[in-house]
Amino acid sequence: MRLMEGSRFAFGPFVLDPDAGTLLRNDDPVAVGYRGLKLLAALVTRPGEILGKAELMDAAWPGTAVEEGNLTVQIAQLRKLLGPAADGGEWIATIPRVGYRFTGTIEYLPPAKRKPLPLPDKPSIAVLPFVNVSNEPEQESFADGLTEDLITDLSRMSGLFVIARNSAFAYKGKPMDVRAIAGDLGVRYLLEGSARRVAGRVRVNVQLVDAVSGDHLWAERFDRSLDDIFAVQDEVTGKIVEALLGRLRAPPPRNRPKNLEAYDLCVRARKIMDDSPQMAREAHLMLTRAVSLDPGYAEAHRWLAVNHWMGWVHSGGPTEAARRDALELARKAVALDPNDAGCHWILAYLLAYERSFAEADAEFAKAIELDPNEADTWAALSDITVLAGRVEEGLEHIRKAFRLNPLPASWYYLTLGQAQYAAGEYQAAVETLRREETYRTSSRRFLAASLAQLGRLDEARAEVELFLVGNPDFTIRHWATTEPFRDAATLEHFVDGYRKAGLPE
Repeated sequence: MRLMEGSRFAFGPFVLDPDAGTLLRNDDPVAVGYRGLKLLAALVTRPGEILGKAELMDAAWPGTAVEEGNLTVQIAQLRKLLGPAADGGEWIATIPRVGYRFTGTIEYLPPAKRKPLPLPDKPSIAVLPFVNVSNEPEQESFADGLTEDLITDLSRMSGLFVIARNSAFAYKGKPMDVRAIAGDLGVRYLLEGSARRVAGRVRVNVQLVDAVSGDHLWAERFDRSLDDIFAVQDEVTGKIVEALLGRLRAPPPRNRPKNLEAYDLCVRARKIMDDSPQMAREAHLMLTRAVSLDPGYAEAHRWLAVNHWMGWVHSGGPTEAARRDALELARKAVALDPNDAGCHWILAYLLAYERSFAEADAEFAKAIELDPNEADTWAALSDITVLAGRVEEGLEHIRKAFRLNPLPASWYYLTLGQAQYAAGEYQAAVETLRREETYRTSSRRFLAASLAQLGRLDEARAEVELFLVGNPDFTIRHWATTEPFRDAATLEHFVDGYRKAGLPE
């Protein structure tokens, strides 16, 4: 039977949702560990089949060499959690010297329907990824850049509610069901479009759709010289604002690139810089080239500052040189374009790490004033606010970030999990930090601390072991002295969880 993505599996009183990482017994959550869930999912999705030990170990410990005894322990824990089947037998049968088999009867349930997000109290819009209609794959980044710039331009209008880039791009290359997408993202309006760049000209088609009624509110085709691409963006933004707000009030002008090659490099770099240390290095080369081609291009400076920041993350902690370079680039970006909210929040975040808290707070406030829809600002502000000891305020900020960016990057889950830990919501933090989006990142340190505070020390130590594989130089002392804490009690709370989990001093 072909299973739909998001399928759930019912057996006896249980419902397993592998994608959500949950197991329910009579609708109540069962406290099953991450490894146990992976093993149960492997068995339940192929009921009646014998699964070999090697296959099961690969399902629960992908890419990791582990002793067979670990599998035996996990299976024993699963059996204890599940209890006896209705006939008194076991849900999981041992096939001596071979593996295991799930013996229960499975009912396949459709994916759990996501509850539509409520509409905001102002006109709400998502800009879907523009389709590249040229025959050249390398023009893909041009279409993506056009989409991203329109999102940025619209989000600067305080009268609109605008969905962030990460969530909009989750639909790239997928069939467009406007009502379903609008329901998922909690918006009323969608902007769709296509772009073709050829022989020094650009053709752009756009249409604004009311997802509630299905009506097309506005559509237009632009055929211009490539040099006019940013004028086209401004015109499209103006038409949408006029259609949704009934007025045309342009935000302060943005600093536009003067070199299209620099623009292309910047678009390509910002798509890959979070992927891995190798991709971050590739992005570094692209952004350095973009800055040399167009020294007045603020966004290239901004992303190069972030790239240095990612270098800190991947290397396990900031070096003096990287910190100095990143801060200098962020200040230059703000000087080049004082009206760009992204430049301000990145500078704010780096200033917080320099303990320049008053200046950081002022930069965050300026970013929000310039662009109240910039989800990344709210997520970054949540991180800094929690470490200042204002935990409830930090939780409010990250919830706002998730509403603007319902399908975000992995670091949003890290930030949410950190805030939940700080609030003492340890079980909620475990559920957040075990999500596939963030599980293999440095967020594992917060997961280990949350498990330790719940008294689940074996699980906590297993997570510490995995965390240290990717972060071998981590120490509690270095982390505590480099993170921008402003509140001693909050710092001590994190240190306490780290110690209980067994992270190195």
